[in-house]
Amino acid sequence: MAMQKQAKNQPQVIEELRPGQSMELLKELHILTREGKLNQDTRRKLKQVYHLYQFIEPLLNEVLTGDAAFTLADHGAGKSYLGFILYDLFFNVAHAGQTRTGHIYGIETRPELVEKSRALAAHLGFERMSFLNLSVKESAASADLPGRIDIVTALHACDIATDDAIAFGLAKQAQHMVLVPCCQAEVAGVLKKSKALNLTKTPLAELWRHPLHTREFGSQITNVLRCLQLEAHGYNVTVTELVGWEHSMKNELILASKPPTPNAKKTSAAQERLKQVIDELGLAELGQRFAVLPA
Repeated sequence: MAMQKQAKNQPQVIEELRPGQSMELLKELHILTREGKLNQDTRRKLKQVYHLYQFIEPLLNEVLTGDAAFTLADHGAGKSYLGFILYDLFFNVAHAGQTRTGHIYGIETRPELVEKSRALAAHLGFERMSFLNLSVKESAASADLPGRIDIVTALHACDIATDDAIAFGLAKQAQHMVLVPCCQAEVAGVLKKSKALNLTKTPLAELWRHPLHTREFGSQITNVLRCLQLEAHGYNVTVTELVGWEHSMKNELILASKPPTPNAKKTSAAQERLKQVIDELGLAELGQRFAVLPA
């Protein structure tokens, strides 16, 4: 009976957590309860961030070849789950006791979340983190950010915020971009406006004739255009799942990496295909958003 009581009082073993990971951080982010337990909702959130970290860690190590320090900007940071856990897993777990230099910038429009993140970083001693109360678009011209950013992340940045994150990455000559788009409505709105005209021009307009299809097709085409835009700027692009569909419907992960010498033939082909898709679908008014900017 005493042994049963002792076992009952033992702390919960959480298989998902990594050795050396900050329990205090996870409690402050409300991923763990004050008793150090994990519920189903927070387990799902933790799994998403862990899975994303698996994609980002090799990029950090690549940027850190030699003595260089990395810079990473996380757009639409919210409560900065991604930034904090990335910092903890990279500096405090994977490279504990080693010299690794870099800085993570969390960019968020809600001032109360920015202040909370600043206070938490100070409390935990996460010195290589900064939090800026800016929109994605404003951050591109901010003096609080360096002229060049190595890695750009945008996890569930809504609608055109993902496009602004891409524009930011292009302006900052980012080596890598890691994007999980969310709630794309702009292209669907343009498709809806020109629906009647396009139905007379091409049978392909049947793909977005019904409102539900307009929304879904618009979301799909938005990400297709983003991928073509990145390829037209010399990036190699991979599209995959973030996690299984049982965890999140906002699940598309776009990974873009720019090689030292982009393939000029592939870049030129992507530029032409981007223009063709915009023209074919009657999206000329969005041409500027997805335009290929001069190098």
